[in-house]
Amino acid sequence: MIRLRQFFILFGLLSFGLIPQANGQNTYQLTLDEVVELAQSDAPDALLASTRWKRNYWTHQSFMADYKPNILFNANTLPLFNRSIQPVTQPDGEDIYVERTYMNNSMNLSLTQDVALTGGTVYLGTGLSRLDVFETTGNDRSISYLSNPINFGFSQPLFQFNNMKWQRKLEPLRYLENEKLYSEQMETVANQAARFFFNLLISQLDAQAAERDKANADTLLVLSKGRFEVGKIAETDLLQVELNAMQAETRLAAAQLEMQTNTEQLRDFLDLQGDIQFDLVPPYDLPAVMIDEQEALAYAMKHRSNMVAFDRRLMEANMQVQRAKGDNGITASIEGSFGLTQTGPELNSVYSDLIDQEIVSVGLSVPIADWGKSRARREVALANLDLEQRQVEQERENFKRTVILRAQQFDLVRQNAEIAERYQDAARKRYEITYQRYLIGKISITDLNLALDDQESSRRAYLQAVREFWMALYELRGLTLYDFAEQKSLMLQTPIGE
Repeated sequence: MIRLRQFFILFGLLSFGLIPQANGQNTYQLTLDEVVELAQSDAPDALLASTRWKRNYWTHQSFMADYKPNILFNANTLPLFNRSIQPVTQPDGEDIYVERTYMNNSMNLSLTQDVALTGGTVYLGTGLSRLDVFETTGNDRSISYLSNPINFGFSQPLFQFNNMKWQRKLEPLRYLENEKLYSEQMETVANQAARFFFNLLISQLDAQAAERDKANADTLLVLSKGRFEVGKIAETDLLQVELNAMQAETRLAAAQLEMQTNTEQLRDFLDLQGDIQFDLVPPYDLPAVMIDEQEALAYAMKHRSNMVAFDRRLMEANMQVQRAKGDNGITASIEGSFGLTQTGPELNSVYSDLIDQEIVSVGLSVPIADWGKSRARREVALANLDLEQRQVEQERENFKRTVILRAQQFDLVRQNAEIAERYQDAARKRYEITYQRYLIGKISITDLNLALDDQESSRRAYLQAVREFWMALYELRGLTLYDFAEQKSLMLQTPIGE
């Protein structure tokens, strides 16, 4: 069943493109632009590109959320009930086992924020606990509260690699790269659609030409048999005509088989179901496109994802160098907290006469000897950075040369198509004249075969030249993400919210 979006696109083509068939088939008359539009709407490859982009978008949103404050309500002991015999330390230092039954309830609300600039964490919290002692050997039941109205703290690594800082720099590049990559993937779909379009179009035109050739060969066979019977042609000429008729029939069968195969490929690519056939309109009217190589290069440098990928790769290599320098075995950290607290037998008493509490700790670990491991990691990271710089520079230059070369070759491709069209016209006129002359017995079957072969080769050469023109144009579209025919950018709006 055709997807909804494809249905509306095809429905819009019905008013001028649907040719009903007696056998129940529906033949859609489609242009190259319409096939590309269908492919970019709901073809499986287009849906995959859209799905990849959505995955990358939500990955980015998840990353950005990691740098926002985290608010957490915690009530892990709500309640904690315990009835057991436990060791209790006495005032004289002796531990004795006593039976205890108590319940502890505690809850706290905290706000935590990672600081990308320093790689540390700060937090702010408040909490309240209640302890109910139901039974203790030698004591009556008691209730006590513990409050922490406010508690501020921090944890800061020292002299270490700051991964959060680097990821904060890298993520915008990854997001921009994926955004541009989505447009590239959709242009890849357009290029594939154009390739399948021409595969089917050429096979359709080949089948039509084969039908004409077979009809002409059958006519010539009837005519030649009559001439042979009256002795106007030799038996060898008649055998040649019979051979031509059989070859025409073989070419027709092969062309029809190729057309059927290419029809299935296009239908599968567009993900169309049902008995649908295509009547493709040849795009002989070539747009008058002039492409300046420097303009094409400017659009490619602006739009292509690999330009962003080059910067990302260099930044990642630099990050690994800094990681190797920071992870030298020396670890140090400082943690601290300040808060207000109070305890008492009643709830209202623990929020008055608050006392402050401070905790500060410093940790340090220094390796005495690592036998050159830290230096080796630094040297490897530096070597990788140098290698990445050289590779990026080479790939950047190769890409620039590719864009410039394709832009320079485009005018030659157009000229070749124009020459091929003139040659086809001349070969077709020659064959028509030769055919008429053969009918009146002025030339031999050999001359007619030569004219036929020349017409067929010129026809295929012209179709191939037209195909090369459009494929070159679509290749430049993919390289620059710019439509030189319509003079507009091909950067697409990302499909979030669809």
